[in-house]
Amino acid sequence: MNSNLQQPIWRFYDQSISLINSSPLESFATDDTLCQLVGQLVSPPTIRTWVHNASVVLGIQDHRLPYVQQGMKLLEKRGYHPIVRNSGGLAVVLDEGILNISVVLSEQTTAIGINDGYDVMVALIKALFPEAADKIEAYEIVGSYCPGSYDLSIEGKKFAGISQRRLRQGVAVQIYLCIEGSGAERAALIRDFYAESLQGEVTKFTYPQILPDVMASLSELVDASLTVKDVVIRLQQMLHTMAEEVRLEPFHDEELPLYAFYLQRVLERNAKMLALK
Repeated sequence: MNSNLQQPIWRFYDQSISLINSSPLESFATDDTLCQLVGQLVSPPTIRTWVHNASVVLGIQDHRLPYVQQGMKLLEKRGYHPIVRNSGGLAVVLDEGILNISVVLSEQTTAIGINDGYDVMVALIKALFPEAADKIEAYEIVGSYCPGSYDLSIEGKKFAGISQRRLRQGVAVQIYLCIEGSGAERAALIRDFYAESLQGEVTKFTYPQILPDVMASLSELVDASLTVKDVVIRLQQMLHTMAEEVRLEPFHDEELPLYAFYLQRVLERNAKMLALK
């Protein structure tokens, strides 16, 4: 197992149920808060699980689409709430069948390069799904939404994407895992969003040509009975093999003011982005 996954103490913050009806912006603020707390060695390394109801998180480049307002209206008509994150990357889908995991580490204890961060998450996911570990590959899946060099796939079908956030010597490596439902249906939603937002115009930035059949969920690829709840339980059990002590801890009272600061900042940035169009 990756050495960064072996820690004396892991903090586990499970928000796989509590945030379902909340904005994903709350999760971005939570990870920023954990980045500072872990980065500054106020908190031990932390693994957080989070799930949000039907939302589409757009990146800055998505917001520059010529007809993005029409695209966002299409998402709303389909029952998805669009938000804009103030960072790189492209549109991703969040819903109750998608489990997000954040692994937050401190650069003060170990040097963690960009690739090192990705490798930590790949190792975690392979350990989490031993029945499929030999089949899981990390490379860009052309035709997927938010493609990247660390897309995770089985037999060419993408089920997960990884990103990173770095702040105050903290590193948050984040993954969205399509556990339940249809990966192709989610991809078709993003395909339709880009079609509506581009309307045939040529742009300087090349947006992905979405091919829904290259995406799938783990319940489609590995085990039809797999659920988000099952995977959260697996992860919690696995943590006990990765640490001498596992602390099941939400934010403490003294950490809440920092969370309030980052939440306000995230909300203001999102409002500013939405006001630009």
